[in-house]
Amino acid sequence: MNTPAAAQPWPLADWARRYRKRWLRGDALGALTAWALIVPECVAYAQIAGVPVQNAFYAAPVALLLYAALGRSSFLIIGATSAAAVLSAATIADVSTDPKDAVGLSAALAVLTGAVLLAAGIARLGFLTRFLAEPALVGFLFGMALTIMVRQAAKLAGVSSGEGNFFARARAVASKAPDWSLTTLAVGTGALVLLLVLERFLPKLPASLVVLLLGLLVSALAGLQDHGVQTVGPIPSAVPVPHLPGIPAEEWMVLAGGALGVALVVFAEAFSIANRFARIHGQDVDANREMIAVGAANIAVGFVRGFAVSGSASRSAAAAGAGGRSPMVSLIAAGLILLTGAFLTPLFTDLPEPVLGAIVIVAVRGFLKVSELRRYAARDRNSLWIALTALLGVLLFDLLPGLLLAVALSLALFIARAGDIHLAVLGRLPTTTLFVDTGLHHEAATTPGVLAVRPDGSLFFGNADRIKSAVHELTKATTPTPHAVVLDLTASFRLSIPVLDTLAQLREELAHQGITLHLAHLRTRAAQELTHHPLADHLPPHATHPTVDEAVSAAAQTSR
Repeated sequence: MNTPAAAQPWPLADWARRYRKRWLRGDALGALTAWALIVPECVAYAQIAGVPVQNAFYAAPVALLLYAALGRSSFLIIGATSAAAVLSAATIADVSTDPKDAVGLSAALAVLTGAVLLAAGIARLGFLTRFLAEPALVGFLFGMALTIMVRQAAKLAGVSSGEGNFFARARAVASKAPDWSLTTLAVGTGALVLLLVLERFLPKLPASLVVLLLGLLVSALAGLQDHGVQTVGPIPSAVPVPHLPGIPAEEWMVLAGGALGVALVVFAEAFSIANRFARIHGQDVDANREMIAVGAANIAVGFVRGFAVSGSASRSAAAAGAGGRSPMVSLIAAGLILLTGAFLTPLFTDLPEPVLGAIVIVAVRGFLKVSELRRYAARDRNSLWIALTALLGVLLFDLLPGLLLAVALSLALFIARAGDIHLAVLGRLPTTTLFVDTGLHHEAATTPGVLAVRPDGSLFFGNADRIKSAVHELTKATTPTPHAVVLDLTASFRLSIPVLDTLAQLREELAHQGITLHLAHLRTRAAQELTHHPLADHLPPHATHPTVDEAVSAAAQTSR
């Protein structure tokens, strides 16, 4: 039985009570590994989000602490991600493109995103994430990764990517080839190659931190800034303190619509990671509780001038691989990042921008799931077209319109599949009372004069009329014409008024042909709903039955 999220024990007290001292070594190693990834990504993702680097250091420890206190996953690491950062930047750009407004708008968006998730979690709406079809999400994230890459490619070349969609930016970067800085290109390309080599041959090393440190060293020794290579510049100490976003009320209203889309992607990303680790380690994660935890983390981040956060697959996997096995990883990592933000941010002043670009490109390349598209192409063309449509939507219309397109495609796919329901003709297996699909079991025999059918799925307003039409077609195709139709409703746990209205129409139309309608296998809730509908009064006596066998036997006797 699912316990309401609000009634579950406080996660922090729960895991703290069960914590074992022998886990501390692995958790400490996991925290160091997570810290080694979080630090360079804080610098990189802040730039993607369009806010100063210190704002990422404000957000990171707060997000880790809140999720450790409220989240159920022992392995999920919360923080800035490429998806959350780029969606944040795209959403606030609809309000203002002035860099001075970015901090307040990003913080407000994080608060709104968190509020949406918190309210959804309390209302137990976690099930809604199931309706974001995986092919649509694959296509959306693929397009998002390409969009990020073209922007970072401009940093590798030392030019601006301009404005517009993916194709406009790619064209802008290519057209500025004569202006590319060879020194910047060499630094960026070198960093990119080194990242890939380290990941390939030394996977246990924190490649992004190693490249970041080497970039700082080379920049300081070679004076890269004097050779036209842009650097991050001075970063103030970053200790999170409470701070209101401080934007006008009308801007909150404008951001509210975009916050729904950001909340959807943020939670889909975080919950998919938490669920994956739960399956591997035999744990349980509740979607509603995770919504509350991720929502609270985003609200808290917004009130320390951060930007939207989500779950990170790379950090979570790296921390778990290093031995982390509890939320203590997040607590220790939060402490390390607080120290880094308070005392070590001046070290990043000479960090070359093309090195950051290379780190981001490598970080998001995991979203380029070409193998998944190939699998769709080989085995499921409908899923391929959905993924490609979402991908092109992002490339042509930018991220938020692409996200809305992905959601619309997911809903269309759900409705289409739910509506395309199969109606099985049932027959009795020899020497048994079991009725099965005659299309799968050729030895099953139908009963003369009785047509027994079963919708292989729950009836709802989108497929009830189709089932009615299918029953009529089967009665016409059955020889001799049946005197009774038995409808097995075993898959329908509820019968809504539109469904019951359609069944009433079916009963009336069959009655005009001299055919009686019998219902079998009514679930408790469905039977209660039937008693409150006029259909119950128009069915012949004893027309509802607990099993198909009893319904067919009764119908056969009535037809004689």
